Amino acid sequence: MKLGLLLATLLTARIAAADILPTPSHITHREGVFVLDSATTITFDPRLGQLAAYLGERLGLPCDAARSSDRALVLRLDEGYAPEAYVLRILPSRIEIEAGDTGGVFNGMQSLFQLLPPEVYARTPDYPVRLGCCEIADAPRYAYRGMHLDVARTWIGPEAVKRFIDGLACHKINKLHLHLSDDEGWRIEIRSHPELAAVGGFRGGDSPVRPVYGKWDEKYGGYFTQEELRELADYAALRNIEIIPEIDLPGHSRNIARVRPEILCRYTPDTSASNGYDERSAWCVAREENYALLEDILGEVCALFPSPYIHIGGDEVEASQWKRCPDCRALMRRLGTEDPHRLEEYFMERTAAILARHGKLPAVWNEAVRTGTLPRTTRVHGWESTKAVRASLAAGYPTVVMPAQSFYFDMRQTPHEEGHSWAAVFDAKETYEYTLPEGLTADERCRILGFQGAFWTEAYVSHEPERPDYLDFMCYPRICALAEQAWHGNAEGWEAFSETLREEHYDRLTAMDIRFRLFPPVVQYGEGALTATAPDTEAELYYRLEGDTVEHRYTRPIRTDAPHRYLFRARQGTGRSAEVGAAAYYRTIAPALTLATSMGESRRIPYANVEKYRGVARTARACRQGDWIRYDFAEPVRCREVFLQTGHLQVPKTIVTTGYAEISYDGTHFERAGELEKGSVTLHPARPLRSVRIVSTCDDNGCAFVTIQPPRIKPVL
Repeated sequence: MKLGLLLATLLTARIAAADILPTPSHITHREGVFVLDSATTITFDPRLGQLAAYLGERLGLPCDAARSSDRALVLRLDEGYAPEAYVLRILPSRIEIEAGDTGGVFNGMQSLFQLLPPEVYARTPDYPVRLGCCEIADAPRYAYRGMHLDVARTWIGPEAVKRFIDGLACHKINKLHLHLSDDEGWRIEIRSHPELAAVGGFRGGDSPVRPVYGKWDEKYGGYFTQEELRELADYAALRNIEIIPEIDLPGHSRNIARVRPEILCRYTPDTSASNGYDERSAWCVAREENYALLEDILGEVCALFPSPYIHIGGDEVEASQWKRCPDCRALMRRLGTEDPHRLEEYFMERTAAILARHGKLPAVWNEAVRTGTLPRTTRVHGWESTKAVRASLAAGYPTVVMPAQSFYFDMRQTPHEEGHSWAAVFDAKETYEYTLPEGLTADERCRILGFQGAFWTEAYVSHEPERPDYLDFMCYPRICALAEQAWHGNAEGWEAFSETLREEHYDRLTAMDIRFRLFPPVVQYGEGALTATAPDTEAELYYRLEGDTVEHRYTRPIRTDAPHRYLFRARQGTGRSAEVGAAAYYRTIAPALTLATSMGESRRIPYANVEKYRGVARTARACRQGDWIRYDFAEPVRCREVFLQTGHLQVPKTIVTTGYAEISYDGTHFERAGELEKGSVTLHPARPLRSVRIVSTCDDNGCAFVTIQPPRIKPVL
């Protein structure tokens, strides 16, 4: 009997001390135990009926508003709490969640879930569960805790967005910034102009919008109907998430310009390099009819979403298009300026006025407020840098902190992983450890609304967007670190936070079926042995030989004289790391070479960049069938592998979309050696080579040039 009591006490202590993420403000442990079982009933304030039903469905428990609180799970409202604050009490006779609003009650429910075994997230709770008595009093550090999702570059449909919302809700993220339009897609039905989505929601095939990132041989895309968006907004609201829609203006509008070319400036562009494709992407500021069209579009967007804010972009506008337009030049003269960026201010001011007529406020990217002409009710998203965040705060704007260097989750997480790198290479640790700029005044600190992460989907379309693996891998656990930053802060330090991830939270992510990223193994080679260790200490390690798909469990050092042939990966639950090798695996050589193409050379980005292995080259035009890229080596090159890549390192854009590679051992006679995949090919020469060549079998790549990367050549070891 005493042994049973001891085991029960130990189990209770473990559950009561379970690490909640994000970290609560205060936890007080009490004497006693509450036993949660299938007979427990949820009783609730009548105003909380929907939340009670949500909780009951997650826990498999009945709901009864009229039942007494004895042996019940009680949901209460009390106006004395701050927004989203809550108290969770586990008493011997009941569980209470009390808050001043539905958001607070929802947050308390999420903390309760984390006190339960992880199976609660798979909706398979194993009752009874003994919960140690405690009181958690908690409130968020910031009111704005957001995540941005780009559904324009890669189409992400309603069910996948709901799945994404569920993951955010479990981490007390309360804003979803939904990027609905860009150069590559228009994802929202506008009933007054149905062609915007019916045509602009797709690219490739018979669409006037050309593909640029993948799905080259099909008509690809989709869009949300207004009914689907209303349902999404309701779905998110129940989970304490506000959806903030974005229509990106006046740039990033190539898609709508292909559907409605009359929005563009009045001049004829030179499209010879892009094989006749008009790549212009900015609305003409001087066309009065454009503002009538925007009134229609934004009027419908405003009516769809309860959010008081509509994001209207304002980033990365190619103002050079306005310089060539006679109407825009005339408008500049009327405005008394020679600076085309003043036109962007004019455009954004008029767009903000449209929102005001529909009872909404504008949100913008930080470039839109550089001159400070927009009203101080404008919400600014500071994405470019911490310096841009500080400038926005100093100018008096309420600002969301999201510098790309720490909060753009499409960035790669180590140099050898997938993803972009133009902003930075960083993982969850960098997100967690981000610090606000020094020297902020009290007023400036008051204007910080909170933090936001972002996932842009240029690369997602070429990484199986129909499955969530890549999205999850890039976002988690970085979203966990974002949630901790925005809700609690980072004063406890990375080691404590990462311990919570490893020992508690990875099991929850697994139960949620989130395919999260583990930190990659550390691989070393010395004295004839390969060793691998896992930073995530609960993870299991696996290895495979290069060129083989079969994985083997790693249990001890591997004796080998060929360390460059081995790749290692960590796995835990639904999580995995990127594959990594020893230093020898990444070793390359840079033999002297000469580059030539049939597509001509860009004056600004010449062949010499590739020939010196110091950057990319560009061609003078896009590819057509029969075009070629040739690499000639000054001397025969003995190597085990040659990797040839067109386009960007991180995303298959500006590539030779279809083609093949040829190899020559004498510099004269070529033989076919491999097919291009996503604009690249890996070759394994049988003997020292003198030349390699890429041959195009496509008619276009949706752009005005081809990017050529330096060859990556691995020596024989």
